[in-house]
Amino acid sequence: MMNVLLIIHLIITVSLVGMVLMQRSEGGALGIGGGGGSGGGFMTTRGTANAMTRMTVGLAAAFFVTSISLSILAGVNRGGTGSVLDGALPEENELINFPTEEPAPADDGLPEVPVGD
Repeated sequence: MMNVLLIIHLIITVSLVGMVLMQRSEGGALGIGGGGGSGGGFMTTRGTANAMTRMTVGLAAAFFVTSISLSILAGVNRGGTGSVLDGALPEENELINFPTEEPAPADDGLPEVPVGD
C-alpha cells in the first residue's frame, strides 16, 4: 500500500513541477506590451491560464493529501503514535555516565604541553 501511494506521490510531484514550469509568468512586465489578442475562442490565453491554474490547484491538493497519507502510514508502520524524538532523548531518570578514567599517556616522542591548574 505504501509503495503504491509513494509512486502516485512521485507522479503527482513531477506533474506539479511540470505544470508550474509551463505557466506563463504574470509578474515583471505588469501586462505591458502584449496579450492574447482579441476575439473569443475555445482556448484563449485567459481560458488556458484558468485551466492550468485549476489543474495546478488540483495537483497541489493531491500532493498534500498523499504527503499526509504517507506520513500517517509511516507512523503506523513505525509502531506507535509517538514522535521520532521520543527514542532519541534519554529518560528523565536515566543518567548519562561519562568515563572517569584518565587516558593513559601516549609515548609518541612529543614533549608534553603544560596545562593550567
